[in-house]
Amino acid sequence: MTDHTVVGWREWVSLPGVGVPWIKAKIDTGARTSAIHAFDQQEIDHNGERWVRFSVHPWQATDEDAVTVECPLVEMRTVRSSSGHAEERPLVRVDLTLSGRTVTAEVTLSRRDEMGFRMLVGREALEQGFLVDPALSYAGGRPRLAVRRRNRGR
Repeated sequence: MTDHTVVGWREWVSLPGVGVPWIKAKIDTGARTSAIHAFDQQEIDHNGERWVRFSVHPWQATDEDAVTVECPLVEMRTVRSSSGHAEERPLVRVDLTLSGRTVTAEVTLSRRDEMGFRMLVGREALEQGFLVDPALSYAGGRPRLAVRRRNRGR
């Protein structure tokens, strides 16, 4: 068990390979695949391969500082919500840093602007060496105060 990293039910994560230095995420063991709030999605041709271009709002409750991302499109995946509603979403792979550990995660792109967290980290990412303690929040630490204030719109 010593090779596992303990995380709380919510954590600050980064997506270093796509230019998202911080985003607050809910650690969701009920979700198989991770998901991120993405808008302005469009499929593009990149040297004969299918890619997807999308934008991310990293801060809660604001549309400031949007980051535009381009990634290879792995597949279109059907995702079923807890209410049973099925939706087909683009799936990409990104490097995700959680509590100092970087793993490659499959992430679906969805509209999460009305949700409490702009990102969910699901079981497939967590199976790569994480243990979740639901009594903890931000076990992996927090960014500096200026970043946290930015996330709250101050």
